[in-house]
This record gives sequence, structure tokens and C-alpha cells, in this order.
Amino acid sequence: MTTFDKREEGFEKKFALDEEQRFKATARRNKMLGHWAAAKLGLSGAEADAYAKAVVLADFEEQGDQDVFRKVRKDFDAKGVKVSDQEIRASMETLLAKAAEEVKAGR
Repeated sequence: MTTFDKREEGFEKKFALDEEQRFKATARRNKMLGHWAAAKLGLSGAEADAYAKAVVLADFEEQGDQDVFRKVRKDFDAKGVKVSDQEIRASMETLLAKAAEEVKAGR
């Protein structure tokens, strides 16, 4: 194996690890967002856990965060919860940073 091949293999492994961590952080963020939204919706216990799981699953509808945002927004609107789009998106950003930090730290 040449030096170039070893370098290429190293970049491929790093890319795979980065993508795995990004996926885990996004899934963790979605779960955290689900619990945040559940509290605002007045859910607790098993209902909150089920809602958080539904938010995680919503992320598989399309690429990007829009599907998750849309689910939370729709559920807030259906229950009459007054939370702005900006507040939802800010929570998504804050929780993603926290989730990424936790994943990187191995928690």
C-alpha cells in the first residue's frame, strides 16, 4: 500500500466517523427536542417519551431538518401552544450543539 493509499483510507475512515457522529447527534437532538416540545404540550412520562420517539422518526421523512420542524410546529398549532418559529429553530440549534458535544464526549 502506498502512502497515498494510506492517506486516502485515513480520510475515508474520518469521513465515515464524522458522518456517524453527525447522525447520532441529530437523532439525539431530535429526542431532546421531542422532550422539550412534549413539556410545552403538557405531556409527561411515557407520553413524553413516545412523543420524543415520534419526533425522531419524523426526521426520516425527508433530508434536512424541515420535517422535524414541521412536526413540532403542527403539533403546537393543533394544541394551541404559542411558540414562535424562531423559538423552535433556536431550540433545534441549541440542542444540536449540546447533542454534538455529548456524542463527541462519548456520553
